[in-house]
Amino acid sequence: MSTTALVLFLAIIVLTIVITYYAAKKTKSSGEFYTGGGGLTGWQNGLAIAGDYMSAASFLGIAGSIALSGFDGFFYSIGFLVAYLVVLYLVAEPLRNLGKYTMADMIAARFDKPRVRGVAALNTITISIFYMIAQLVGAGALIKLLFHIDYATSVLIVGVLMTFYVVLGGMRATSWVQITKAVLLMGGTLVLSIIVLSKFNFSITEMFNHLKTATPLGEAFLNPGNKYKVPIETLSLNLALVLGTAGLPHILTRFYTVKDAITARSSVVYATWIIGIFYVMTLFLGFGAAAFVGATNITEIDKAGNMAAPLLAKALGGDFLFAFICAVAFATILAVVTGLVLAAASAFSHDFYGQIVRKGKATDKEELKVARYASFGVAIVSIVLALFAQKLNVAFLVSIAFAVAASANLPVIIYTVYWKRFNTTGAITGMLCGLLSCIIIVALSPNVWGEPGKAILVGSPLINLANPGIVSIPLGFLGAFIGTLLSSSKDDAKYSEIKVKATTGL
Repeated sequence: MSTTALVLFLAIIVLTIVITYYAAKKTKSSGEFYTGGGGLTGWQNGLAIAGDYMSAASFLGIAGSIALSGFDGFFYSIGFLVAYLVVLYLVAEPLRNLGKYTMADMIAARFDKPRVRGVAALNTITISIFYMIAQLVGAGALIKLLFHIDYATSVLIVGVLMTFYVVLGGMRATSWVQITKAVLLMGGTLVLSIIVLSKFNFSITEMFNHLKTATPLGEAFLNPGNKYKVPIETLSLNLALVLGTAGLPHILTRFYTVKDAITARSSVVYATWIIGIFYVMTLFLGFGAAAFVGATNITEIDKAGNMAAPLLAKALGGDFLFAFICAVAFATILAVVTGLVLAAASAFSHDFYGQIVRKGKATDKEELKVARYASFGVAIVSIVLALFAQKLNVAFLVSIAFAVAASANLPVIIYTVYWKRFNTTGAITGMLCGLLSCIIIVALSPNVWGEPGKAILVGSPLINLANPGIVSIPLGFLGAFIGTLLSSSKDDAKYSEIKVKATTGL
């Protein structure tokens, strides 16, 4: 075990515990637990959104995917970044103007029916768990590499820490942990990118020319088609990435941590700039890992390629840079999983318990208590599932969460704000169609069924589609559309009011 690595890890843990301690002293109500009191400024929330978004998939998964697959790995970077245009222009302001704590609040502003809120809460919990599995897989591989602790123990360590932050500090602690992590991650990635570029005399052309002969793929490394050989697979992945962000619950709840829609919009602009710069740098991390670590060494440590960035840091900067990058990656995982646990716990306590079980009569103290219990439950489920997903690339796991978000949440958000005819039946059928189609396709896909060592279960897949987006996203929109047309109920009485409020906040 490296002493330097241990010191840096402990320093990050101590820093986040101090943040949580001070946040916990101010978290006395359910509103403060869910949204931190709505007191963040635009730039603070922008940094927090970036911290929430730049996950283990971004730092570990994308770098590994680019290093092993070349151009095809960069699809993740492009998709994640472009997605924020959808958030900025279609979702951010209506969500902030109509909602209070969760995505279900926004939908309930128009369809105040328990069953609608219940299905929305189910979607939130499902997406959060999918996304959390990816972070825990990355954490397990990282700690195993650095401290030689077995994978299961590594996942448990992260699970305990993330639960601690959420249960004690709520959204305020989560936000400041994410801001701190965003600064550390941008700094670490910038240093590593500069070192990589310096090896090529700061010439992009020289770097590209070198990579034509530096990997087993040869010149094909710089061309599409190495990983996604079927065009429909590429389209499916990119649809999920571009549309999924607008339905991710832990991103959507961030718009409730500011005072109004104008601040929510400005926070998206700040986040987009930060995220854009970061995803450009992931290209240098992936190329650097391919050139200076090599595909064989990357896959020897982790078959999915998740440790490419830390291995690059060790190859170029020795033990200190390796320890620093691992510590930053650890902070990245901690920050994201706390946001995910919080989103899922809020959906359970506020939407399911507070509004469905207690029919809006739950006291503030009751909701806060249930939210903390729910945090434990979500963490336990995610840890158990992560133990079976060790062999999968974290960027892929996150892309599945994006597909579910784009299929189950986005259609209902769009129709709620922009379609007068839309009704309760349409909302429920749309959410369920999107959710169930995603889960079924993934369960029958090559990612679950395949050769030993390459999938969770051994066998032949019934559906040869790695990402379900190309099927499940249209089904989500179609289910909501057909469900509305086939239903005789009319829920357009509130539409004019909703349209005005969504647009102006009045």
